[in-house]
Formats: sequence, structure tokens, C-alpha cells
Amino acid sequence: MENSIFENLQSCAISPSLEIGSYEALWDQSEKMGFAKLAKMFASGAMFPSHFIATEVAEKYYAEVMKRVQNANLNQFGVRIRGTLDYKPSFLEACEPLEVIYYEGLWDLVYTPSVAIVGTRHPSEEGIRRAKKLTQGLIEKGYTIVSGLAAGIDTAAHSTALEYGGKTIAVIGTPLSEVYPKENKDLFARIAKDHLIISQVPFIKYEKQNIKTKRLYFPERNKTMSALTKATVIVEAGETSGTLVQARAALKQKRKLFILQNNFDNPRLTWPKRMEEKGAIRVKDFNDLWVHLEY
Repeated sequence: MENSIFENLQSCAISPSLEIGSYEALWDQSEKMGFAKLAKMFASGAMFPSHFIATEVAEKYYAEVMKRVQNANLNQFGVRIRGTLDYKPSFLEACEPLEVIYYEGLWDLVYTPSVAIVGTRHPSEEGIRRAKKLTQGLIEKGYTIVSGLAAGIDTAAHSTALEYGGKTIAVIGTPLSEVYPKENKDLFARIAKDHLIISQVPFIKYEKQNIKTKRLYFPERNKTMSALTKATVIVEAGETSGTLVQARAALKQKRKLFILQNNFDNPRLTWPKRMEEKGAIRVKDFNDLWVHLEY
């Protein structure tokens, strides 16, 4: 039995640099490459990106990636690869399983109990106040705060987590070498240094894409954010908000989805009622959240 385990571990031994280079090369093979197409390729039985790419090609791409890592001063850069011991299984529950995840910071934070706080980039003052109060309460109960580093609700969640000494994870829709929005540069640096930033976005392909196609990474990161966490809380979101991608993902992934009452009170919104009918939990006061979060 022991020999069998050892042989299996040996067969899974990989070179992270080779997998990074292969992952980047895979993305660069086609303009239409995306997470769904990648998932279909791996569904054929291949375990790692290096199974598709020649070693000398992968090495060239890896060298290019490391130039970008160094230029961006990513001093705690790392990678997690599907099929290896440090890959958190919940990432397989994203709509398309993630083959490679880049990170900067403290990877172990992915193993802490966490809740995603999300919402519009243009919140009301009351929305900001609710996001801050919610974040503070979750920190006091020991949860890590996860959000997307966007303007508005995301920024309020991350900033409040830092202010009250909590833990926070940013799941971003750009490569680790890009900060978006630019005004969150300092917030990015603080989270990267003492907390965790995660990205599934390829460094090299991203640079070659136009703004329209780059935007497609943001809804994918919302699906990842949901897969990472125990629950998602929507503080405030419009009728066409990208936040609703995460709401649908949470329900599909069988995560708890909480929607604050103020969204139901807005007569211009139809999505809260639709989500509630599909299983989302209405939060009239924060006690509703605490009760359901524990079960």
C-alpha cells in the first residue's frame, strides 16, 4: 500500500514553472481561448497544462511571466495547480474548474472560514455604511472577508477588514501585475503584503487583448469568489450589475446567498425576488445572517 501511494505521488510530481509556462502558452494558442474551452480540453483526461505544450515553449512563456512578476514587485508570488496537494478542492466547484491559480500573499487564508461581500461600484452612502457594519460584524465572528477589489462596496469591505484587524482576500479580474482600479493601488499593496490576492487571469494573453475581451475576466472571478467562500452577501446592486453573476454562481454551487432587505425595498429592482425564489436568503437585520450562516 505504501509503495502504491509513493508511486502515485511520484507520478503527480510536477514542475510549477513548467505548468505556469504551459498555462500561459495554452491561453495564447487561440484568440477564442477561455475557461470553458480549457475545461473541455482537460475533460479529455489530461491532468496538467504541460501535457499540451512542448517543454521549450513552456520555458519561454515562464521566463516572460517572471519578468512581469519581477517588474510588478510581487515578492510573495505563488501558484496552485489543479491536482496537487495545495490546491483547494472548492475551486473545482467554480463553473469551470480552475487549472491554475496565481496568488500574492498568504495562501493559507483560503483555508479560513470566509464570506464574500459584494455589490455595486457606485453605492449610496447607506450602502457603504451597511457594507462597513456587515464587515465589522463578520470579522468579530472570525470570518475572512473576500471581495473583488473593485470600487464601491468591494473597497468598503476590504478597507473595513483592514481597519478592524481582520483578514481579507481579494479575487481580482486582472493579472497580478495589473491594479484595477488604479485608485486602489495602495489597498492592493496592503492586501498583497499581509493578506492574499488571487487571480486566474493569464499574464501574457491579457496584454494582447482589447478592453472588451479583458472585461470577460471579471464575471469569471465572481464565480471563483463564490466557490472560495461559504456564502455571498449582496449589499447593494443594480438590475444589470455584474454582482448578479456571483449570485447565480452561488446558487448553482450550493453556497448560501444573502441579499440585504434594502434591495427588496427598491421598486426598480426585480432580481432580488427572483433570487429569493431560487433559494437566496433575505436579510432584514444582521441576526438573519448570523443564524443562517451557522447552519
